[in-house]
Amino acid sequence: MEIVDHERHMRRAIELARVNALEDGYGGPFGCVIAKGNTVIAEGVNEVLARHDPTCHGEIMAIRAACEHLGTHLLTGCTVYTSGEPCPMCYAACWWARVDAIYYAATVADAKTYGNFDDVPIFEALALPGDERPLPSRQLLRMEMIPVWEAFRDLPSRLHY
Repeated sequence: MEIVDHERHMRRAIELARVNALEDGYGGPFGCVIAKGNTVIAEGVNEVLARHDPTCHGEIMAIRAACEHLGTHLLTGCTVYTSGEPCPMCYAACWWARVDAIYYAATVADAKTYGNFDDVPIFEALALPGDERPLPSRQLLRMEMIPVWEAFRDLPSRLHY
């Protein structure tokens, strides 16, 4: 059985974060490595500022690169190493990608203390019913969407993901 060098992967994620924030200036100090065992599959950094896109977090960029590299939307067998505890979006993306585990260096509290990145209100809002969230979500035209779902459900060649 292979002994995985988790610390090596994490050190690389931290180095990516350092270069990204302190040298390149693409975004905050967030770097991510996705590996299968000791083999690095993909890397990503926070590119929010460089791309003018709030979804370009390090984990998201690494997931996109890993999926493209492997030719699949499933990252089962892979582990995420990220310089910061994942925000709700990145945690959910890791979940949907079906990674085996997430390792992180700094906490959400560290990101707030040192960079004024505050994910706590998002975590709290997600625990509320949709119509009670600070950014409300309301259902509209459900009965117009149901026939689309029914047709999708009944597709004989539909792939489940």
